[in-house]
Amino acid sequence: MAFDVARVRGLFPALGDGWVHLDSPAGMQVPEQVATAVSTALRAPVSGPGGVFPASQRAGAIVDAARRAVADLVGCAAEGVVLGPNTAVLLARLAEALGDGWLIGDEVVLSRLDHQANTAPWLRVAQRAGAAVRWAEIDIETCELPAWQYETLVTPRTRALAVTAGSGSVGTRPDLSRIVAAGRAHGAFTVVDASSSAPFMPLDIHDTGADVVAVSSGAWGGPAVAALAFADPGVLDRLPATNLDPRAGGPARLELGQHAHPLLAGLVASVDYLADLDDAAAGSRRDRLLTSLGSAEGYQAGLLSRLISELRALPHVVVIGDAIRRIPALSFTVAGQTAAETATALAERGICTFADDTPGGVFSALGVGEVGGAVRIGLAHYTTGAEVDRLVAALAELRDAR
Repeated sequence: MAFDVARVRGLFPALGDGWVHLDSPAGMQVPEQVATAVSTALRAPVSGPGGVFPASQRAGAIVDAARRAVADLVGCAAEGVVLGPNTAVLLARLAEALGDGWLIGDEVVLSRLDHQANTAPWLRVAQRAGAAVRWAEIDIETCELPAWQYETLVTPRTRALAVTAGSGSVGTRPDLSRIVAAGRAHGAFTVVDASSSAPFMPLDIHDTGADVVAVSSGAWGGPAVAALAFADPGVLDRLPATNLDPRAGGPARLELGQHAHPLLAGLVASVDYLADLDDAAAGSRRDRLLTSLGSAEGYQAGLLSRLISELRALPHVVVIGDAIRRIPALSFTVAGQTAAETATALAERGICTFADDTPGGVFSALGVGEVGGAVRIGLAHYTTGAEVDRLVAALAELRDAR
């Protein structure tokens, strides 16, 4: 069945504001069922887990349901799901735990394509331990992350390899299977940041071969919570704990402080929303997730291809990169304007975009800051062809107004 974007749009009250929301790299708008789940949990009696009374048992049930929801999304066991406020915090905890025993001469492999949330923690730990950092470079013309370079970057001294599943800046989807295989061939611990890609493609941690996959529910319209999914839950009991409770075991070892239970209830609702994107999806929630995300991937691939083609037809617009495999996110520049000026002009025309001149990450490697930054946009499950047309028409107006 064709992806029913009109039905999906009806799930989002926020879309009634009349704006074209191409701001999904910062997180999608929130479906009604997620907002309802959070508000319902806020009204219900919920206490800390571990008690024998109903409010405490309700808290424990919410945490368990959140772990199962992420497990269904990523294809792992619920016992291997660590919950936390965002991926930056969780990846920092993981890096600290893994780097606890690193020595001078050890190595970590990072990529220029990754968001700073998946590079900064490893850099800090490596600096403290005296470990070397080896960088996988991007092709500055296509923004591809060539997988062949990992065959020489990874060595027997490599302790960890961190890489993104999809760039929220330029859309590139690296060849994870080959990259992760290079890491595992030398026994490196492999961490895949799927924060930007999880809303747009089916995930299977075992297919990637990664030890850990990080996801953030805000990326697909969930609340501000995130998770680390471990392929082998037993690894958690071998890592140094960050939990203040010395008795904590399993995923709780990397969790600090009390959970935001209403937000976790929203996380569960947001995964259910993903599972029902295709109303023809059937079976278990895992089965429905695979079907629905596959349908969404096909719809957005067509829309993205159309958008890129039309943007490239505008002589004053330069689309950054030309990756073959991508998620529906991209960046561009407009001749004679800074990114901030373009984003302001688009906002005046009712279109939400971001201007990015961050001196770090992929744009730093590309030298985008030297031309005034880049405009970042992303498609969402609710983006329509008419909204793509509005963006293209608005950019054409910018040329005519010069």
